[in-house]
Amino acid sequence: TSDGRIDLAPDVFTNDLPRLKRKLSAETPELVMIGRREQRSNNSWMHNVPRLTKGKLRCTLRVHPEDARRLGLQDEGSADLVSRVGRQRVTVEVSDELMPGVVSLPHGYGHSGDGQVVATALGGVNANALTDPEFIDQLTGNAAFNGVPVELRPL
Repeated sequence: TSDGRIDLAPDVFTNDLPRLKRKLSAETPELVMIGRREQRSNNSWMHNVPRLTKGKLRCTLRVHPEDARRLGLQDEGSADLVSRVGRQRVTVEVSDELMPGVVSLPHGYGHSGDGQVVATALGGVNANALTDPEFIDQLTGNAAFNGVPVELRPL
């Protein structure tokens, strides 16, 4: 900056605080979806490496035990994950590693017709098919991939 100091609270952020405060008092969705990365699956290209895709299914929807009970979901069972723009069939993984009201789906799955033979056989759910293009970070104008309102319907 011109004064040689680091500006920890630029006007663009502090001017947005009233909007954020209003948002905190607004009604929240029953469930929101966030992404996640797995140790052997940081990027979708890794899904085409046989050695990295061995073992248990990693493309699961993690659901807090309270939400699983409330919705009648079973660990390793199936459910439909629905957003405003899409629906995907998911395998449920009951986990206390996240808070109630939040479900977590890894990104980079759902390959089809892209020439990645191993990844296509692996299958999985395409999280982008659930991400709403109208759900954006207002301050930056970027797509928001976390906190996407969703519904979870047991099968």
